[in-house]
Amino acid sequence: MKGGPLGSITPQGAAVPAVASSPQFQSEDPQAGADEASDRALRELLAPYAKAHDGRAMWTLATSVVPYLALSFAMYLALSVSDVLVVALAVPTAAFLVRTFIVFHDCSHGSFVRSKRLNAWIGMATGLLLYSPFLRWKHDHAVHHATSGDLERRGVGDVRTLTVGEYAALSPRGRLGYRLLRNPLVMFGLGPIVAMMIGPRIVAKGARPRMRRSVLLTNVALAVLVGGVCWLIGWQDYLVVCGLPALLAGSAGIWLFYVQHQFEDAYWENGENWSYADAALKGSSFLKLPRVLQFCSGNIGYHHVHHLSARIPNYNLQRAHDENPMLQSVPTLSLWDGARAVTLKLWDEDAKRLVSFGHVRRAARG
Repeated sequence: MKGGPLGSITPQGAAVPAVASSPQFQSEDPQAGADEASDRALRELLAPYAKAHDGRAMWTLATSVVPYLALSFAMYLALSVSDVLVVALAVPTAAFLVRTFIVFHDCSHGSFVRSKRLNAWIGMATGLLLYSPFLRWKHDHAVHHATSGDLERRGVGDVRTLTVGEYAALSPRGRLGYRLLRNPLVMFGLGPIVAMMIGPRIVAKGARPRMRRSVLLTNVALAVLVGGVCWLIGWQDYLVVCGLPALLAGSAGIWLFYVQHQFEDAYWENGENWSYADAALKGSSFLKLPRVLQFCSGNIGYHHVHHLSARIPNYNLQRAHDENPMLQSVPTLSLWDGARAVTLKLWDEDAKRLVSFGHVRRAARG
């Protein structure tokens, strides 16, 4: 793996193999020694932020899960008052569900609280609110971090992205399928249903026993939990009270994930040229959000910091960004930039940027 602007830092801040620090190795490959020095300096720089604080974690938990559950109950009470009120309450309920997802997400990195076991328990509990098997999601998301921006390792935990050449080589049916997949109505409308309700229920073929158990046990727990709530309030009311906020939160979550890696000057490289640090700093955006949206999204807009060191909990991301100028010269997107990014569909390997279908058509016409 070639070093980027910050060397060859590895996922999760993992140590560089010991051989890289030996004098003999450095004399034969000076760049490897420089990369190791950069890695060490970067780990030392980020280490103070990559420490969980149980008090701040509990406050984050209290300002995510508790409001979500309280607003869900308020939606149920509002069913007998006004449909308009129910829909109005669904919006903040969904916002707090997004914030709950960030808790779940941090637990998957083992960064939310200091205790490894407590991270797992909180992750599994919040996973039930998100209809997601914790261990399977944790595995897939770790793969995403280790492969983000690598053209040769696409397909796990990311939005399907084809190059211009790959798209041109598809059959007409294949092109139609890809265009449908990248259509905003499908991605943000049907996408949450597939991503939250259907996909996580399926055990992948050839899955390891641990991953299989994660899916099956979550399915059983959800059957009991959802079945019990439906027995208490009825399945129609359940779909409104829990389904509507989940759909809205899922759409917002997919959009957030999309703009964090899918913008015009994003980073994609073939395997031997791929760099973890470059993928973090060039291929993960800094999405500047209004304060209320930053709160609801758990600071995940500082995605470049998160990808550089996944051990930094959400409540430390802004501080890491603000206190280190080197982390501020990264792709920065506004809400409007994020909306425009939805039109980008294909990676142009020659121009090194994401382009729209219209751009490809115009280029083909000469």
